[in-house]
Amino acid sequence: MRLYFKQRFFSWFDSYDIYDEAGNVVYTVEGKLSWGHCLHILNSVGEHIGTVQERVFTFLPKFEMYVGEQYVGCIQKEFTFFTPRFDIDCNGWQVEGSFMEWDYTVTEPCGAPVAQISKELFNWTDTYVIDVADPGNALCVLMLVLAIDAEKCSRN
Repeated sequence: MRLYFKQRFFSWFDSYDIYDEAGNVVYTVEGKLSWGHCLHILNSVGEHIGTVQERVFTFLPKFEMYVGEQYVGCIQKEFTFFTPRFDIDCNGWQVEGSFMEWDYTVTEPCGAPVAQISKELFNWTDTYVIDVADPGNALCVLMLVLAIDAEKCSRN
């Protein structure tokens, strides 16, 4: 399953539309004003299905992910000097690749691919292509990408 993740042009807060290969909106992400990043994920009919919430009173950036009201994991930046690294607590997944180059792979603990994420360059807004191996993992992969993208924005 391939998803296209595009930031809305001229949005006040982080707002994104996520499309499938046919161009249909699968998810909408709306940034909400709060302490730190708070991103609400809506399905194609506008129902709230998930949240990515930054915890602001932590030494390093930490984002918690919720499906509905249920906690499903978090991603926290590790203390490093040169290359960004993250500690991920979501389904036992691991992230491989270079965050600085915006391209990375999400894998199972056994090494099986979960998703491949790549940023398209030379667009007016942030645009990602997310290739998900199992469509059942699409929402959690999307939340992981949102958390990593929000962390990069908070560094600037």
